[in-house]
Amino acid sequence: MKKRPPWVGPLVALLLVYALFAALTPDTFLRSQNLLTMARQTVVVGICAVGMTLVIATGGIDLSTGSLVAFTTVVLAKLLRAGVPALPAALVAAAAAGLVGALVGTLVGRARMVPFVVTLGTMSALRGAAKGLASEQKIDADPRGLDALLSSDLTAPGLWIAAALAILVFAVLLFTRFGRHVFAVGSNEAAARLCGIDTGRVKLAVYTLSSLLAGVAGVMEFSTLTVGDPTDSIGLELEVIAAVVIGGAPLSGGEGSVAGSVIGALLITVIRTGGVHLGLPSWVQEIATGAIIVIAVAVDRVRRARGARAAAG
Repeated sequence: MKKRPPWVGPLVALLLVYALFAALTPDTFLRSQNLLTMARQTVVVGICAVGMTLVIATGGIDLSTGSLVAFTTVVLAKLLRAGVPALPAALVAAAAAGLVGALVGTLVGRARMVPFVVTLGTMSALRGAAKGLASEQKIDADPRGLDALLSSDLTAPGLWIAAALAILVFAVLLFTRFGRHVFAVGSNEAAARLCGIDTGRVKLAVYTLSSLLAGVAGVMEFSTLTVGDPTDSIGLELEVIAAVVIGGAPLSGGEGSVAGSVIGALLITVIRTGGVHLGLPSWVQEIATGAIIVIAVAVDRVRRARGARAAAG
């Protein structure tokens, strides 16, 4: 029997939840502007989730994503205030995030430190660095056109940049040797090493790419805030990890789906937006999101158990 793609279940859940809210609030939820708003609200989490898919596929974790996004907004705002043009400022800010990822990847991949500990420390250090750079306050800056990245129509470049990045990483994981190495490291690192795979280099590349994508997400976040905010995106990393898990990736590694992660990010946005349209308090929305995460993991466990029994039989 052909194995079902891991994103099928999350897609069914997304369609069911969307249909539920559409039935309950058809006058507002089905408006095209609401669909566009949900797409825009998914960009930051979606881009970060694409990068986190790489990390989790290797059996790792990154708790510094939210701090990295906030750090990027501060660096970008500082550069813009210094008179740097928009595009170079955005590129430098994203590259700074990538350098942080390279450091994390070196500690995890070369020094073989535990990803949880390294990224937990990085989360705190980056948040402190962002506050220090911003003198513990928001930095107002002329966005110099960057605010148009997530404008309120389909021509918003941010939407297409996010889609292009997702497709690119999807293709890398599916069609390249590097993608096969990522899954091999997550499935069995010792066996991958015996097969000649430089596991340290793979992890270095994965954390660098993931942080670079978080830097791009930080640029998108700045486009909506138009300020550098060192206190922004607190808890974002948990939302990103949730999107990847909902998308069918086990925290043990060895599997991961970019499509599933994007669907997971969309599902979280739909729940939040639907709750707002129904007038539900935020705590109800948080309970619903948490319940869906637990259900997604439970369904994944059942699916794996059935697959193991079928393989054994």
